[in-house]
Amino acid sequence: MRSFAHRQRLQQMGLRREEFLDRPVIAIINTWSDLSPCHSHLRERAEAVKRGILLAGGFPVELPALSLGEVMVKPTTMIYRNFLAMETEELLRSLPIDGAVLLGGCDKTTPGMLMGAISMDIPAIFCPAGPMLNDRYRGQSVGAGTHTKKFWDDYVAGDIAKPEWIKLEAKMTRSPGTCNTMGTASTMTSIVEAMGFTLPGATSIPAMDANHVRMASQCGERIVGMVWEDLKPSRFFTRAALSNGVAAYMALGGSTNAAIHLVAIAGRAGLALSLDEMDAMAQKVPVIANLFPSGDKLMEDFFYAGGMPALLKEIMSQLDLTALTVTGRTLGENIADAVCLDDSVIRKVSQPVADGAALAVLRGNLCPGGAVIKPSAANPKFAKHRGRALVFDSNAEMLAQIHAPDLDIDENTVLILRNGGPIGAPGMPEWGNLPVPKKLLQQGIRDMVRISDARMSGTHYGTCVLHVTPEAAVGGPLALVRNGDMIELDIAARSLNMDVTDEELARRRAEWQAPAQKYARGYTKLYMEHVTQADQGCDLDFLLGNAATPEPPIF
Repeated sequence: MRSFAHRQRLQQMGLRREEFLDRPVIAIINTWSDLSPCHSHLRERAEAVKRGILLAGGFPVELPALSLGEVMVKPTTMIYRNFLAMETEELLRSLPIDGAVLLGGCDKTTPGMLMGAISMDIPAIFCPAGPMLNDRYRGQSVGAGTHTKKFWDDYVAGDIAKPEWIKLEAKMTRSPGTCNTMGTASTMTSIVEAMGFTLPGATSIPAMDANHVRMASQCGERIVGMVWEDLKPSRFFTRAALSNGVAAYMALGGSTNAAIHLVAIAGRAGLALSLDEMDAMAQKVPVIANLFPSGDKLMEDFFYAGGMPALLKEIMSQLDLTALTVTGRTLGENIADAVCLDDSVIRKVSQPVADGAALAVLRGNLCPGGAVIKPSAANPKFAKHRGRALVFDSNAEMLAQIHAPDLDIDENTVLILRNGGPIGAPGMPEWGNLPVPKKLLQQGIRDMVRISDARMSGTHYGTCVLHVTPEAAVGGPLALVRNGDMIELDIAARSLNMDVTDEELARRRAEWQAPAQKYARGYTKLYMEHVTQADQGCDLDFLLGNAATPEPPIF
C-alpha cells in the first residue's frame, strides 16, 4: 500500500512510471538562494546534474536546503552550519533517497552539507559552486574580501575618495561564484577535494566556465555509479583521507576557519583531530599556493595552473596515496597524470610562498585550550611581541570607539575583543580581524596584534590571534584581561600569555560574572545550550560521533 502511494504521488506530478521504477533515486541537495550571490547559478547547475543522473540511469530529485550566503546572514553563517548539517542528514534520512549530490560552496555550506552526509552515510559526492571571475584595479588583481579589507583601510585613511569607493563596490565581485581568494570557501572545497569527496580538479573551475557545467553533469553521472557500488563516506573517509585534507590545508595557506570545520567533519566520522595535529602538519608542509591573502594570485589563476591535482602532486610525499575517493580510484591514481602549468602560482616545496606556515596553534595562560594564528598572512615584525592590552567587551563597543581621535593606542598596543565566541556572540562571527584605528591608519600603519575569541574571514590578513579557548563567555582567561595588562605573543614558541600573577587572576575570577542568557527560545537557544568550543569544532554535542541512527519505520 505504501509503495503504491509513493508511485501514485510521483505520477501525480506528471512522471511516467518508467522514469523512476527500478532506478536509483538521487537527491540534489541545492543551497541556491536569491540572497546567496555565491550560489546564484546553482539552479542552472542542478539542471546539469540532472542530465548526468538521467544519462547514467538514475532518477533525480532536487531538494532545496538552507542557503548560507556568507555576506548576508545575520549575525554569521557559522551559527547555522550545524542547522544545515542537520537538515542535510534528515532530508536524506526521511525521504526515499539512494545517493546525493551536494551542491554548494560558500563558506559554511561545504562543511555543513558534508557533516550531514557523513552522518547519514549513503553515497554522496560534493559538487563545488566554483570561484567567481578575476577583477583588476589599477593594474593589479583584485581578490574578493582581501581587497575589500585593504581598500576599506585606504578609504578610512582618506587615500580613496568616495566616488572611487562607489565604483569599486560595483566591480570587485563581477560574477556569480565563491570568493576568488584562498578564503574559507576555496579552502574548504579544496580540502574536500583532497579528502576524496569531489571529482579531480573540480574545486578550482570558475563558476562561469563551461567546464563547470560539464563537471556538474559528471557529478550526476558518477553518483549513480557510486550507488551501485555502495561507495558511501564510511568506505573512503578514513584517517588517511582526513590527513590528506590537513596536508592540503597547509599547502594552500588556507583559512583559519578550517581548523574548526575539519575537527567537526572528522567528529561526524568518529575520527579525533586535535589542533596540535594540525600544527604539526603545518610545520611539515609549507604554503605553496601563491593565492591571496598569503600570495598575490587568484583562484582563476590556480585553475589555469592545474588546480588541486597539481598542488597535491607537489606535496605527494606528505599524502597517503592509497586513500580511496568518490571516483572509485585512489588519490594517487587520480593525480598520477597531474602537471603544474604555472609554477608562479603553484610553487615548488623548496620555494614556498611565505616563510610562515598556514597555521600556528598557541597555548598559554590566556588560551589554555588553544588559539590559532595564520603566520603566512601576518606581519613578521609582530611574530614576537609584547604590548599593553586595550580591551573591548563587545563588537559594538569596539566599533563605537575604535576610530576615536583620542583613543589611547599606538602600534605596539594589543587590541583584545572578547565575548565573540560560539556562546558569547553567539555563533562566533568573523569579528577577529579588528580594524586598525583611524589615527594609526593615517600614520601609514596597516597591522598590529589583535586577539579575540571570535573568527576571522579567510580572505583577510594581519597579525590576528583567533579562536581563543575557552571563550570569555564561559569564563575563559580572556574574560579576566584588563586594560594595561602586558600581553606576550611568541609564534615560534607557540605561546600567548598575559603577564598577570596567578593570585591576581584568581582574585579577578572570583569577581567575574557570566553574561546573562539573551535567548529564551528557538534555534539559537538550542545552539547555545549544546555547542562545543572552537577546539572541539563548534558542533552540537548531541550530533557528535558515528553511532548508528535507526532507519525511520515505514508501515
